[in-house]
Amino acid sequence: MGDPRKLRRKWSGPGHPWDKTRLEAEMRLMGKYGLRNKREIWIAQTMARKIRHRARQLQALPESVRKSEEEALVKRLVSMGFIGEKSTLDDLLSINVEQILNRRLQTIVYQKGLARSIYQARQLIVHGHIGIGGRRVTSPGYLVSKAEEDLVDILPSSPIRKALEEAR
Repeated sequence: MGDPRKLRRKWSGPGHPWDKTRLEAEMRLMGKYGLRNKREIWIAQTMARKIRHRARQLQALPESVRKSEEEALVKRLVSMGFIGEKSTLDDLLSINVEQILNRRLQTIVYQKGLARSIYQARQLIVHGHIGIGGRRVTSPGYLVSKAEEDLVDILPSSPIRKALEEAR
């Protein structure tokens, strides 16, 4: 069993910690997406790795079993926004870290223009000014689904919204 308060890790770190090309790529991603530490990259890498692994497993299954499980996996990833509507199992094998990082709440707040920089987007989220459908979300790493994307906005009770309305 185990203590329910001590959760398992959602990520696995790099096998070779001092690879120069990997370190440079991680630093570029940290700057582009305004990440706090490399653990956030490793979480996204682990998610992408698990999706690709599941796609390879499905390719090995017999056709009768594979069809229904493939449709369920593709439907779930389309609803999360990782892949497009007409994607196939082969498209799942090309999922990368940037596709997952683009679905983070922090990135979507910046892309919608609610913050002037990716770092300000993180601060607005952590300070509780951003909500999804009127519900406060304080985790910048929250993965926003396609259905929730239009609902991301500054909360009505936030002083920032009141200041924006007064400025207009």
